[in-house]
Amino acid sequence: MTDSNTRSNEPMLGEDNPGTTEKDPERWVTGDEPMTGAQRSYLDTLAREAGEKLSPDLTKAEASEHIDRLQRATGRGTSGGNQ
Repeated sequence: MTDSNTRSNEPMLGEDNPGTTEKDPERWVTGDEPMTGAQRSYLDTLAREAGEKLSPDLTKAEASEHIDRLQRATGRGTSGGNQ
C-alpha cells in the first residue's frame, strides 16, 4: 500500500515496527550540545536516587546515556520498576 504522504522508505511514525532501533546518542547531530533543562532535572533526580554525583557540564548525548543507565539502576522508566 502506498500513501501519497510518504516521502521515503522509512516506516511511518506511530506505526508498529519492532525492527526499528533508536539512534545511538553518539551519532546525534546535536549530541555535542549542552544537555537540556529537562535532561538536567531528570538526571538530578535519578542521580540522587542512585546515590551518584554527575558533572553539570554533560552533553545531550552523555546525559541520554546516563539517563538510560540510571533508569536501569533505579528501576525508573521500566514497566516492572519501582514506582
